[in-house]
Amino acid sequence: MSTKKTTKTTAKTAATKTTAAATTPPAKSAAKKTAPPAKKAAATKKATAPAKKAAATKKATAAKKATAAKKATAAKKATAAKKAAATKKATAAKKAPAAKKATAPAANKAPAAKKPPESHAALVRRARRINRELADVYSYAHPELDFENPFELLVATVLSAQTTDLRVNQTTPRLFAKYPTPEDLAAAVPEEVEELIRPTGFFRAKTKSIMGLAKALRDDFGGEVPGRIDDLVKLPGVGRKTAFVVLGNAFGVPGITVDTHFGRLVRRWKWTEETDPVKVETAVAALFPKSEWTMLSHRVIFHGRRICHSRKPACGACPIAPLCPSYGEGETDPEKAKKLLKYEMGGFPGQRLKPPPDYPGKPAPPLAAG
Repeated sequence: MSTKKTTKTTAKTAATKTTAAATTPPAKSAAKKTAPPAKKAAATKKATAPAKKAAATKKATAAKKATAAKKATAAKKATAAKKAAATKKATAAKKAPAAKKATAPAANKAPAAKKPPESHAALVRRARRINRELADVYSYAHPELDFENPFELLVATVLSAQTTDLRVNQTTPRLFAKYPTPEDLAAAVPEEVEELIRPTGFFRAKTKSIMGLAKALRDDFGGEVPGRIDDLVKLPGVGRKTAFVVLGNAFGVPGITVDTHFGRLVRRWKWTEETDPVKVETAVAALFPKSEWTMLSHRVIFHGRRICHSRKPACGACPIAPLCPSYGEGETDPEKAKKLLKYEMGGFPGQRLKPPPDYPGKPAPPLAAG
């Protein structure tokens, strides 16, 4: 009996132990089970930090790469745009001359279509109208060298080369007072003549010419100035221009005097394109009757000295402006143009010390007063 109880008690105790054992381990197990997650979290954190850094670095690198790529693309686009612009420019530049060449003939042809070249008949009409207008303006036109006879006019004209008529007019009174005839001048002392004509410039060469022509007049023409151009041009220092001045103004023989003023104006007026004086003379002579040649020369030269100057023509004060193809080469404002006028047109003394009675200006002052 007692053995059975003992066995039962032992069994119960064992069962209890077994139950306790079965019950207790789960708690320990739970403790064991809960502990690792905390450790794991810490470990995970440790593991995540480098990963995050790596990711951030990766991201930054990617961003940098993207920015660099964007910049590179922008640079490529800019370069491409520049190249395209340069190509466009070069193409335009190449096309421009071609376009110019293509349009040039049209531009050249257009004026011809609007305004045909002036016919010879139209040129004659315009030239003669200019002459009539100038005759109204310069009704007092005359040779601007002072002289009393053909000999004085011949010598004065030779001296007028490369100087003004005014300077010659201021110089010749003393010369003619001392040597009034060809015989007197031919027998003069060259140095004395040089001193008298020094103000006209080139006095040595001019002394040789006027003393040479004086000797020729004395020896070959009986001391008289010949009235034929063929004889005059044989004299030392005498060319066609000088010969026509003498013939027209001392003998009444018509002639065209082509000096620098005359040549300049007839080219501006498109009467001729010639520059050689003899060719200019021939071309202009064909436009006018012979009776007009001498006075035409005076009027044109007057106009060239007073209004139609070489460097700055007074276009705004020109009476023949509507007839002039070169209008606009000079000052076109009327008030400004008036200030450019010379001699009597500008209210100043003329070139002659002894002008003709109908001259509207003041006489020039003598050399001492000038």
